[in-house]
Amino acid sequence: MRRTPKGLRLHIAIFGRRNVGKSSILNALTRQEVSIVSEIAGTTTDPVEKAMELLPIGPVLFIDTAGLDDIGALGEKRVAKTYKVFERADIILLVSQANVWGEYEEEILEEARRRKTPILVILNKTDLFKPEQDLGPVRSNPPLADAPNGHRGTSNGAKAKLNKEKIPYVETCALNQGWETAAKIKNELIKLLPSDWITPCPIIADLIEADDLIILVIPIDKEAPKGRIILPQQQTLREILDKKATALVVNERNLGKAISNLKQPPKIVVTDSQVFEQVFASTPLDIPVTSFSMLFARCKGDLKQLTEGAKRIDELNPGDKILIAEACTHHPIGDDIGRAKIPNWISERVGSKIGPAPDSQCRVNFDIYSGHDFPSNLKQYKLIVHCGACMLNRKEVLNRIYEAKSQGVPITNYGVAIAYLHNKLERALEPFEKKKRDENEKRLS
Repeated sequence: MRRTPKGLRLHIAIFGRRNVGKSSILNALTRQEVSIVSEIAGTTTDPVEKAMELLPIGPVLFIDTAGLDDIGALGEKRVAKTYKVFERADIILLVSQANVWGEYEEEILEEARRRKTPILVILNKTDLFKPEQDLGPVRSNPPLADAPNGHRGTSNGAKAKLNKEKIPYVETCALNQGWETAAKIKNELIKLLPSDWITPCPIIADLIEADDLIILVIPIDKEAPKGRIILPQQQTLREILDKKATALVVNERNLGKAISNLKQPPKIVVTDSQVFEQVFASTPLDIPVTSFSMLFARCKGDLKQLTEGAKRIDELNPGDKILIAEACTHHPIGDDIGRAKIPNWISERVGSKIGPAPDSQCRVNFDIYSGHDFPSNLKQYKLIVHCGACMLNRKEVLNRIYEAKSQGVPITNYGVAIAYLHNKLERALEPFEKKKRDENEKRLS
């Protein structure tokens, strides 16, 4: 890995109306001309991403969005894309012109509350007002003359409201005071850092100790990037090295020989989900074994809920719709795990319930969504099967799990589903269950 992956970066999303200075704020924070700055409203059309190291916070991903007050047919599409960014924002920067506050700002505040996302309000363009003026009083914004009814400023002061509700804010002039603006915002961002950013959820580090030996089973298939191994494997390997443990990397064919040649058994075997059958057969029962995808189900999501989702596979019937959600947008091959193998395994399980029958009668329907695309209407599906989500941050994965739960749709992930379909789920969960037992014993002692 040459750079920190997006999924491991703190996602800071910038929201606000058109022409309030969102792009100027981003440029001030990055000290680069990342976004085009113009007096013409609606210059930013699609979310603009900028990955960087923001000291002393660390690796972050800034996302500049289109104005929520955009109008017209194209404007509606831009706003829809902007709203999708809420799903992956770890922290929200709400930019408002210093004396303008109305329904749009309230919508962003409400969305942040609903998703329990930390928010920092930036009252920008303070240079437009005299020092003796109160920056709090709100007025209707002239550019909104053609906006729908109800999208006007309120009569209350913005600062008074923010102080009353204890919402943090800063006053800035991003266009003329870039360095000062960046310093103000950075100081407040540090205070808002989510606890899971300060103490991130481990992938494997809490399951192992220094000097342990861990075997990683990595099959090299047609979809593996040339000259590299895939991201979950890279990240797991890095945590092992950070823990001062030892990693032995093998493919599924050499696993049995590797174990037999060891003087002492490995602490745990971690495998790619696609070769569950071979790996479980080659690993003695007294050696813990799980998958990369199971590790990421716990690290990025909610392992308990994803496990419950997998158990709902046996409730599926012919004709049901299943959503396959992939975080990456790789070019699939004929035997793709999400588009071919998992659908085939699920279809076989459903077909076994009704005995010999034409394929058309056993068919389960699958929809494939990739990247940040995720349908809002989930009730049409009987199950959601998500990838390991190495390309997404934890916030976006938890948001997807929350949306599935709120609409009453079970959700699982590739590794958990594959373990269940191959009757290996109990054994694959054992390393995590053992950790719980050990922690309980330590608390009681």
